[in-house]
Amino acid sequence: MTAPSNDDDARRKYWSEQLEAGSELVQQLISFPVIECNEGFGCIRAAAEAADVEMLFAATKIGRNLDRIFSIRESLVDDVIAIGRDMNRQGWILKIEDGYRTLEMQTVLGRVPQVFDSILQKCIWECGGEIPHVEFVFRRAMVLTANIPKTGTHLSGSAIDISVFRRDDGEEVWRGGPYPEMSERTPMRSPFVSDRELKNRLKITDIMESHGFMHYPFEYWHYNKGDAAAHILTGNSDPARYGPVNWDSITNTVTAVSDPMQPLHSLAAIDIEIRAAMDRLR
Repeated sequence: MTAPSNDDDARRKYWSEQLEAGSELVQQLISFPVIECNEGFGCIRAAAEAADVEMLFAATKIGRNLDRIFSIRESLVDDVIAIGRDMNRQGWILKIEDGYRTLEMQTVLGRVPQVFDSILQKCIWECGGEIPHVEFVFRRAMVLTANIPKTGTHLSGSAIDISVFRRDDGEEVWRGGPYPEMSERTPMRSPFVSDRELKNRLKITDIMESHGFMHYPFEYWHYNKGDAAAHILTGNSDPARYGPVNWDSITNTVTAVSDPMQPLHSLAAIDIEIRAAMDRLR
């Protein structure tokens, strides 16, 4: 049953509960064992063209000038192509919104005004209109923008963000918000989306998970495979194969991020961003 859309207290309570659950998952990710396999990357776009699978790719950038990278670990590419083919048979087109992110991309994403302002506004709303402490914003950023590399599956080259469109008329298969929605509608099973929107989410998820790409419970567009998050979500206690890496696209070699526990944004940096965001909000 869908929750009342005008119940702000219920929305706030649900959002807080989900973000706290996300924080618990982050702590599990931090401690989960990873044995990096050093597997290289493959290009999803080139593979889709070679396989004659109709697929779309986002034209947006991260920040002002960082092109999105539509590559993931080599052994996962065929799974994505199989997903795209299944969606074509369904009358849909898979759109890849994002793939691998470098440390620079993930760092920039966390301070892009559009993203950071959205996080801060949700924190203010969650705190009943009060300006939150920097520690609280830091905690939320850990869930919403993977502020620690160890927890970022895009940094591992094992995740994709997706949207889905209909082949016949080009309209989006609507899931309750645009990519990337950041609200109480964002968790996969949010009670604040319609029955139709939830059905679309779950149908898409069925296709993704049939090829091993697990859904991130707190973002309806994010799926990953072979990393710590996928292992946790499937109850697999074996060390994950994929951790955060630096990728050399020329040689197609990877090196593990040297300090995966180092926050991309310190408390002091987030405090500066809060002050800048408040100035923009005024």
